Amino acid sequence: MFTQNLTPRFCETDALGHINNTVLPVWFEKAREPIFFIFNPEMDLQNWQLIIARIEVEFLKQLRFGQDVELRTWLEKVGNSSMYIHHEAWQSGQLCARGKAILIHYDYVSEKATPIPDHVRVKLSEHLEK
Repeated sequence: MFTQNLTPRFCETDALGHINNTVLPVWFEKAREPIFFIFNPEMDLQNWQLIIARIEVEFLKQLRFGQDVELRTWLEKVGNSSMYIHHEAWQSGQLCARGKAILIHYDYVSEKATPIPDHVRVKLSEHLEK
């Protein structure tokens, strides 16, 4: 599992005083960065090999400004060319949101999914959880 702590910014709140619903997909993308580094340690955009196929977010409780948020991320499944990623956002000891993302190992030239290399698969398997 990967964990990250972040401090919500004032600009991420909405008129109701809680973290806006549009912010969670951005936070969850930030939480996927360790996975990006496994595929591309230099984060070289000319050598990018991932594309997102799906994201979803379920809001369970309100997240608020002024309290840190812990993001927890792990892999649920690693397929031939895809991976299923689970995210959670915790604040004050409570699970407030969870989400899923499906990423595809992708060749942008041929515009096709390609198998995840074995050396990457080994590193990803270290973060598999059910």
